[in-house]
Amino acid sequence: MQNKQDASAFVICDDLYKIFKVADIEVMALQGLDLTVGRGELVGIVGASGSGKTTLMNVLGGLTLPSAGQVIVDGANLLKLSTGELTTYRQVDVGFVWQQGSRNLIPYLSALDNIKLPMTLAGRTGREADARARELMEKVDLPHRCEHKPIQLSGGEQQRVAIAVALANAPKLLLADEPTGELDSATSDQVYELLKRLNSDDGLTICIVSHDPAIAQHVQRVVQIRDGKLASETVRRRPRLESSAPSVPRLTGDVSQNEGGTPNDDNWEDHFEELIVLDSAGRLQIPKQYREELGFENRVEMEVTEGGILIRPAQNLEQTSSQAEIQIEREIRGEESGAPAGLLARLKRRTDDG
Repeated sequence: MQNKQDASAFVICDDLYKIFKVADIEVMALQGLDLTVGRGELVGIVGASGSGKTTLMNVLGGLTLPSAGQVIVDGANLLKLSTGELTTYRQVDVGFVWQQGSRNLIPYLSALDNIKLPMTLAGRTGREADARARELMEKVDLPHRCEHKPIQLSGGEQQRVAIAVALANAPKLLLADEPTGELDSATSDQVYELLKRLNSDDGLTICIVSHDPAIAQHVQRVVQIRDGKLASETVRRRPRLESSAPSVPRLTGDVSQNEGGTPNDDNWEDHFEELIVLDSAGRLQIPKQYREELGFENRVEMEVTEGGILIRPAQNLEQTSSQAEIQIEREIRGEESGAPAGLLARLKRRTDDG
């Protein structure tokens, strides 16, 4: 598979399946999902409820194992780790930030003690743990809140402390599941800015699950999951200047230039482009609104053209395979009006003649 050959890949999900059994019903949460996340990348993961995005986060975090496929994080195949190695992975190599504050923080511990707790579980105590906890409170801009308990903190402060807890053991991967789901827009922006700073300053690989449609403004790439598979990517493209006329931008929008003729980043408008994902088996998902608008049903025609591949609604759908099967069945039974004896009769006659 192509993404396995990418040396910069930090997370590789290859043909990932996850099946949950509820009573006598099997629910397929992931259906052959392929995903690659580069080292030091900040990625947003979006999708409707039930699309499989939270299941994906749990698989990446080692909280649940896939039913099939493989998941590799920093060269380690999580399916091949022993129970002890998987516990160490969850404690040290990956950090979690959840939407609900009750999952992130122990209510009767101070912010500082909440940060020390995962270090204590990993065997780090004393002055080293205390110094690390205070360093992280500085990093999340809350050094004055060290002795406060969660109930004494605002929602935004609780999430920043939760991020500090997730970073306690210096993980290589940070997973955030709806970290701004219960915050207002201004506080959400503060949390996103903190995550961006951790990504740029520390090179931390971060995956954020979100329903927030504005997440593309805060991450490098957004991947959309639909029906347990990767459906599309939204990538950020920075406008480039024409080589022949460096003062004129290629893309339209409100753009300002500084005296040197280069874009002013404060006023430079990004361009976001959604790309349909082609998986390792050559499958792609055509968005529902396109299918409805173009009249696509369960079959389409494809044609190779000079500019690429043309996909259009199939013609003469009455000649589909299901109709062909009906025709064969009629032939066998000899039921079609005006037709000679059925196939079975003809085969019997040939056998008798032989």
